Amino acid sequence: MCGIVALYNPSENVANSIYDGLIQLQHRGQDAAGISTLHNSKMHLYKDTGLVTEVFKSEKSKLSLVGSLGIGHVRYPTAGSNDVNDSQPFYTSNPVSITLAHNGTLTNSESIRSDLLKTHFCQFNTDSDSEALMHLFAFELYKTNFRKLTKSHVIRALKTIYEKCSGGFSVVALVSGVGIVAFRDPSGIRPLSIGSKKGSYMIASESSALTALDFETIEDIEPGGAIILEENGKLTKKRIVRSVLHTPCLFEFVYFSRPDSSIDDISVHKSRLRMGDFLGEKILKEYPKLNVDVVIPIPDTSRTSAMQVAYKLGVKYREGFMKNRYIGRTFIMPGQRNRKRSVKQKLNPIEIEFKDKRVLLVDDSIVRGHTSKNIVKMVKKCGAKKVFLASASPPIRHQNIYGIDMPATTELVGYKRSIEQIRKYIKVDELIYQDLEDLKRSASIGNPKITEFEDSVFTGKYRVGNITSAFLEVLENTRSDLTKQ
Repeated sequence: MCGIVALYNPSENVANSIYDGLIQLQHRGQDAAGISTLHNSKMHLYKDTGLVTEVFKSEKSKLSLVGSLGIGHVRYPTAGSNDVNDSQPFYTSNPVSITLAHNGTLTNSESIRSDLLKTHFCQFNTDSDSEALMHLFAFELYKTNFRKLTKSHVIRALKTIYEKCSGGFSVVALVSGVGIVAFRDPSGIRPLSIGSKKGSYMIASESSALTALDFETIEDIEPGGAIILEENGKLTKKRIVRSVLHTPCLFEFVYFSRPDSSIDDISVHKSRLRMGDFLGEKILKEYPKLNVDVVIPIPDTSRTSAMQVAYKLGVKYREGFMKNRYIGRTFIMPGQRNRKRSVKQKLNPIEIEFKDKRVLLVDDSIVRGHTSKNIVKMVKKCGAKKVFLASASPPIRHQNIYGIDMPATTELVGYKRSIEQIRKYIKVDELIYQDLEDLKRSASIGNPKITEFEDSVFTGKYRVGNITSAFLEVLENTRSDLTKQ
């Protein structure tokens, strides 16, 4: 998962505002950050590994980024290395200057790369599918045989990109001679929103980044749709291909997105409230003898659901963990060793909230199980009588191939384990999972037009791309935690 931003403002250099936007999206990627701007047909680019504040800690890094149009990126590595060369935006000057930033994963990037090497003779500096996408975009622009590049050439190039690319993706690009180009995969798996303010425009992975910078008139870019924002400020919306079925990523609502965001007209906050409602109802119906004394969330994402669970059960809600705000989201850290170390640094229990109580812990999801196991151990050490654990999502049993770091099934605690086996591994007294249909309802109630979601981590059903067992095996072998140590 990554975060992307694009911004046009004719009255200022946009680098500072892009920086502010990336700060709002820091939760989507903590590995690297970069900003590119366009001024007088010249590209300016600065990127490096680290948090946004670390990459742009000197004024010098932003002073060179002049221009009224720009894009930005925060990286969460699902492919490639943690090297600065893999940070985005990527740049090419053939046939025109282009910088591109991408959120998601192309499931057929290897075939795209192979074809480009045969036809375009381009130079690849990384294994990133984002770089392959940029070169494909550049090549398709070249094939339009333009004398002066216009938005019509861009639209023709995008039509071919949609024909050749498979997966979940949202993209922002700067194209010299045209301006900002943004587009979203036909299934709408990866989110992308646009807002306006007094003649300026901003595009971002989440609407919360737009509202934080006071942008209004916010809408989601259509699946299979593109936005072209020219250097003179003219905005063009174009549906390039029709969506077969709009299936936004269900895990965005479970974990990734901020609660103050809205995705495809669905409030993330309200969807999490409903998750708590449905989970609470399930506990009352199927686990009536738990006799819970207190409900405590595993911070931060689960708080909303946990409050509703407590309300449904009619028991106290308490904060039981002190969180170190200077430790990043452990889920998106590369490598299990880093995650284990960070969990110990990140959370410290407030003993009085657990001692001599029957505690129901609520988490948004249980992925690898190591974090849950360590937290349960902490709580028992505090003297809890009983420790129960409820997940706002169903068991995660399958790989994610559309941009979330769950590439290896063997790392998933739910893989080939029953709920009882997972419970024994975590060493919790009772383990309760949300039902998938209830999770889907939690989101779809917010927008009845969306009837299905990208839910492959729960079901193993991959809706986009010709996904074979051989493809999944390669993913397993090349992107597991062992490769990140």
